[in-house]
Amino acid sequence: MSADAPLDPTRLPVVLCWHMHQPDYRGPDGREFHLPWVYLHALKDYSDMAAHLEAQPLARAVVNFAPVLLEQIEDYARQVQAWLATGARIHDPLLAALAGPGLPLELSRRHELITACRKANKTHLIDRFPCLRELIDLADWFDRHHRAELYINDQFLADLLVWYHLAWTGEHIRDNDPRIDSLQRKGRGFSLDDRRALVGLIGEQLQALVPRYRRLADAGRVELSFSPYAHPILPLLLDLGCARESVPDSPLPALASYPGGEERARWHIRRGLATFERHFGRRPAGCWPSEGAISAPTLRLLEEEGIRWAASGQRVLYHSLRARHGDHLPEHWLTNPYRSGDGAIQCFFRDDGISDLIGFTYADWHAQDAVANLVEHLERVAAATQGHPNRALAIIMDGENAWEYYPHNASFFLPELYRRLASHPRLQLTTFATLVTAQTSPPPALERLVAGSWVYGTLSTWIGNADKNRAWDMLGEAKAAYDRALATRHWTPAERERLELQLATCEGSDWFWWFGDDNPAEAVADFERLYRLQLRQLYELLGEAPPEYLSHPFTTRSGGAEHGGVMKRS
Repeated sequence: MSADAPLDPTRLPVVLCWHMHQPDYRGPDGREFHLPWVYLHALKDYSDMAAHLEAQPLARAVVNFAPVLLEQIEDYARQVQAWLATGARIHDPLLAALAGPGLPLELSRRHELITACRKANKTHLIDRFPCLRELIDLADWFDRHHRAELYINDQFLADLLVWYHLAWTGEHIRDNDPRIDSLQRKGRGFSLDDRRALVGLIGEQLQALVPRYRRLADAGRVELSFSPYAHPILPLLLDLGCARESVPDSPLPALASYPGGEERARWHIRRGLATFERHFGRRPAGCWPSEGAISAPTLRLLEEEGIRWAASGQRVLYHSLRARHGDHLPEHWLTNPYRSGDGAIQCFFRDDGISDLIGFTYADWHAQDAVANLVEHLERVAAATQGHPNRALAIIMDGENAWEYYPHNASFFLPELYRRLASHPRLQLTTFATLVTAQTSPPPALERLVAGSWVYGTLSTWIGNADKNRAWDMLGEAKAAYDRALATRHWTPAERERLELQLATCEGSDWFWWFGDDNPAEAVADFERLYRLQLRQLYELLGEAPPEYLSHPFTTRSGGAEHGGVMKRS
């Protein structure tokens, strides 16, 4: 096993941290996937991200996995394997339609499949493939001529489904698997055997994914880290009022505090660690808390559970330092790790400017120009911080969402990025764990850590809007019912486990993301409906009648604000 290279004091340590996260798209029964993004991103992004690292032996990165993503990948792999072996039903409508053998006869179901196959980047995933573009154009024509839908046949649907999945295939697979080449060359008239071959390939990729990252970690080429189990916003579980640390006039829910919040936060950390260890055979040193959301109590809790480092966003650090120093911030403030008070856990902070260049700017640039520009920024930081102890620059971003906007899924940009950074004489790719181990002096302490996240440095994405606040009130009511039921009735260990997992799903941050903002109405409606279903399921598992308000949409974007309900995000 080759360990990460020792740090060279003449080179600026640079950490590339890719956070892999998808919400739990399974419905209340825990089986049926309501949206396909886990397996589609696994096929396209998680597989390509592993391939780029496998191809660059000198590259180093931190890869963070949300536990509910790991579980869903495992679930999909198991379902595809069972379908191939016994024909057992796949519990995802889109993947099941691709697998066959039959296709739905109802016009409404066919329309749902066609709508699903439109959900992709137009430039890089639809227009890139002329056959898919032609099929989408035909689907648009059917929409404009409603009676024509009666004449949509199975072959049209089969070809659309195959091409949609071909478009969502990672570039490394496309370049190296002859099955993909054969299907693309065939172009149309796909048979049931063609569809079965494609589903088999998807299953192989899903099964291989976690072992690939585990091998990279075993070789010392990546550090693997984790997030709390169901992706909750830990600072808000611990103290709803901490939202006012960064937004003092933020409206708060009627709920004074989340019942048993510290116990639940600790449960998510411990369950996340257990899930991580089951998949990767090791305990992580570090944590990207959900959405980079931290507070002083959050870091204390992580430290008590043995975590050595956490990471967050630049604006959190800015607010925290400004609370102490005003406008006179310390020199090179962003390239330091920090401690919270007298704690030992170290916190690294994302360079928002450089990270956002990758996320939002470089997609339209030539890959070599983009990397050259990025390297120029890093070289300036390296020169300015030369001789500064414990210096490091953190680039932290999603490991999946940006690449849809890059040509060929960033297959030009990412290899060039790894190559240039791995060989640069004044820059050194490394990991957070290596930085913690190699430090020669304690990092500075933050006298006051202002609670916030990587989004604006606040918690306003999850609380403070009327819809978001109503969501917390609804969740608080469900948690109070949960606490009463556990205190007054006998539950078997299996029943308690089921209840804990259902509550955890309701506590996830992704619901709240969508509430109260100008998000696409269709997406808001999808998540709003799922959120209500999950809360209803919790009440039903408790043996209680769900509140009547859970029968109605409750957000402006979902068409139900008059019900005074909650709002939704994924």
